[in-house]
Amino acid sequence: MTTDPGTIPAHALRRVIETALEEDAPWGDVTSETLIPADATATATLAAREDGVLSGGGVFVAVMHAVDPAIDAVLHAEDGAPFVAGDVLATVTGPARAVLRAERVALNLVQRMSGIATVTAAYVAAVSVTRARIADTRKTTPGLRAIERYAVRCGGGHNHRNSLSDAVLAKDNHLAVLLAAGVGIGDAVRAARERLGHTVHLEVEVDRLDQVEPVVAAGVDTIMLDNFTPDMLVEGVALVAGRALVEASGGVSLDTVAAIAATGVDVVSVGALTHSARALDLGLDIDVAV
Repeated sequence: MTTDPGTIPAHALRRVIETALEEDAPWGDVTSETLIPADATATATLAAREDGVLSGGGVFVAVMHAVDPAIDAVLHAEDGAPFVAGDVLATVTGPARAVLRAERVALNLVQRMSGIATVTAAYVAAVSVTRARIADTRKTTPGLRAIERYAVRCGGGHNHRNSLSDAVLAKDNHLAVLLAAGVGIGDAVRAARERLGHTVHLEVEVDRLDQVEPVVAAGVDTIMLDNFTPDMLVEGVALVAGRALVEASGGVSLDTVAAIAATGVDVVSVGALTHSARALDLGLDIDVAV
């Protein structure tokens, strides 16, 4: 991938790792502490068992160091880099008990993140001849949003708003409440624009073409066209006429994303990047020397 994925906020990564390690070994690793001599050392290789795109190499190393700083972990590929089955992605050497304790948490995270990066890269490739960006959604694993969204960036995708605190995004349920209260969508958007600071992004989701003009005329930054057919998306883009960014969502899969992107939309948001990505098959092969 040519896109720089940036970094994961240190506090968010620390919280993920601490929580995962506490969950996996709340009172230590009774198996290793019982069976493995305290002075045993181990060398292990992180190997790919299928093709993919790497994400979480640094997370893998961070888990190892969180268990024991004496572990020496060396990455052989950068996040965002494609690899093929059989490639060695990292090597670790250190106290055997520590390597064994870190193994599952380190693997769980790098496999999950690489799975997301790999599926994201497939979506990005599918729309490469269009101007559309592939973006994620808030359909992330609770507690893992920071690392899953980093994985999306490793695959060449882009992030939507990070949380409910970051931007206004009025969706169907918000509009239903407004309708029940007798408030028109255009009036609600104009009132929101007046109250918001000038740096706050304002987006509204619509599911009918007749909603497009009042929403755009009210001054949104982005309009989301939800579950529109490609023909409807073309018409929606024409109605917006460059007055706002156009995002397509709903019913997006690898089979449909190219046709959706070809309609001229600016963004295609895909919940499947995070909620349906499977963990990639990576293995940690350990050779213990006593």
